[in-house]
Amino acid sequence: MSQSATAGFPLPSQVERAKGVQATEDMYPYYTSFRPEDDQTFWFCNKLHFPEPMPAFSAITAEGAYAALGTAATRMFAIPTAKGFDYRIVNGRIYISAIGVTDPAEIGRRVAAFQERAFPYFGDWDRLYANWLVKMKALIAEMDAIAVPELNEFDKTATVLSGRGYSDGQVLLGAYDTAIDRYFMMWQYHFEFLVLGYGAYLTFFEFCKKHFPELADRTIANMVAGFDSLVFKPDDELKRLAKLAVASGLDTAFKDGSTPAQILSAIDQMGSAGRHWKADYDTVRDPWFNTSSGDGFYHFHRSWNDDLRIPFSAMTAYVAQVKAGKSLDRPTAALKVQRASIIAEYRSLLNTDADRATFDQMLGLAHKVFPYVEDHKFYCEHWLTNSFFNKIRQFGQLMKTHDMIDEVEDLFHLNHSEVRQYLSDLRLNWSIGGEIAGKKAMRWRIGERKAALEQLRAWNPPVALGPVPGEVSNPMLVMLWGVTDKTVQSWLAQLHGGSNELSGFGASPGLVEGPARVVMTVDDIGRLKEGDILVCPTTAPSWAPIFGKIKAAVSDIGGTMSHAAIVAREYGLPAVVGVGDATVRIKDGQRIRVDGSSGRVTILS
Repeated sequence: MSQSATAGFPLPSQVERAKGVQATEDMYPYYTSFRPEDDQTFWFCNKLHFPEPMPAFSAITAEGAYAALGTAATRMFAIPTAKGFDYRIVNGRIYISAIGVTDPAEIGRRVAAFQERAFPYFGDWDRLYANWLVKMKALIAEMDAIAVPELNEFDKTATVLSGRGYSDGQVLLGAYDTAIDRYFMMWQYHFEFLVLGYGAYLTFFEFCKKHFPELADRTIANMVAGFDSLVFKPDDELKRLAKLAVASGLDTAFKDGSTPAQILSAIDQMGSAGRHWKADYDTVRDPWFNTSSGDGFYHFHRSWNDDLRIPFSAMTAYVAQVKAGKSLDRPTAALKVQRASIIAEYRSLLNTDADRATFDQMLGLAHKVFPYVEDHKFYCEHWLTNSFFNKIRQFGQLMKTHDMIDEVEDLFHLNHSEVRQYLSDLRLNWSIGGEIAGKKAMRWRIGERKAALEQLRAWNPPVALGPVPGEVSNPMLVMLWGVTDKTVQSWLAQLHGGSNELSGFGASPGLVEGPARVVMTVDDIGRLKEGDILVCPTTAPSWAPIFGKIKAAVSDIGGTMSHAAIVAREYGLPAVVGVGDATVRIKDGQRIRVDGSSGRVTILS
């Protein structure tokens, strides 16, 4: 179905290049650019994973993710109705389009292939998942173990005399290639279980919708709420350390405005209690401080270990809350009671023993596999990805040492193919003591891209591009991104008319009013005050500490299984996700009403 820009969304070909970025046409790989035929396809801006413009190197995260998702859905498990997502980059923003399967004969053929592959995984889930953990930890160890050569004036004498037979220069490209390969392997592991986890939940979801057509999506989601997940573990450890600090009489060390070094220094002066707390803190850092400050898709979202201000800011707030007598615990017990009540209610409404048995089987599988839907993020997007970007920084340090770049972080303004090319340049000219050929061009390119990214931050990307889809049926679009026929129509209405009413997914029930705090990046989190309503493109697991402070959450993108929705339910906060352009329509400080039951957000002032 064709659609003009005036009647629907802008077409990809009609999106103008943002001011100041004409010189950066080669910033991303050529295959990520929109093509003429893309005007016939519906695309939407993936703010869920990519809420900020992409630096050149960070775009590797999109390439790794969509290639692996496609292979898992299309080649490994043959998901019957979905083949993954295609993606494009325009003005630094990631747009994606679902690749579906609609031919009944093809779906039937894929169903048979899916069953013979997926069912054995479901039947042997515990053993296979235990093996997955072994594989992921080994992959992280491999990444950490990659040795980046220093390329000194001479190779070490001992190395030469060992009979190794090759120079450090030979190691350079192999080390870089290994880092890239291990990173892409992480994405393969990432989707090995994720597509099956979503598949199991979707099967249960569709069963419920068939038997209870009026059942709200969030009610089905509540049947798997109240679970333990690793994404909460880092924040839970901060809460535990805060409670221990108060119980041990160390709370005076946690003063607002104090740096981590100042807090730790004060604790060091507090005798055996301080030493006990410090030993516990050191144990917690590995692995739980390998949490990213974002969601693991940008190189500049550093881990807690790399930037201790983030966890210490949270602990300082938690110490104050404990001293004030406020509970830090999530309402997990209440959620489990609610979950049991909902399950019992709808199970009793089924008419036959066969339907009840099917319900029990599907729900049991969903409970078994669902924790992975969140748990994998800690190992993949956080721990390994932090290790990867820090390993790439070692190559940046090498390039800086050889006067190729001014700062280590400059490397990230080159895409991963360009970095390899410049490392080849370094290896060749280091080997003969020559002048590095691309030094001047590289500095110019980095300068242009730095300036372009600043311009791109001011660009408001259209929520969607291309023809309005006739029907949205891809299950991952619905569950993860919240893209449905209803939300597409809501986006259109917001695009072509102003209103103080915004619509999205009612992800977590409740009705509250309060001041909006528009948080575009992790750097803005510090502006949140007690009682604010968070308005953001999306949230990340590392944002968990703020959910004890805010009254509600509103996000541009997301479905009932998005991180913002899951965390809001676990904290018992109202949430509306998938609004589309909430961060554009709602101004910082405006008073808004959030109805997490109906999925409506009202601008009151």
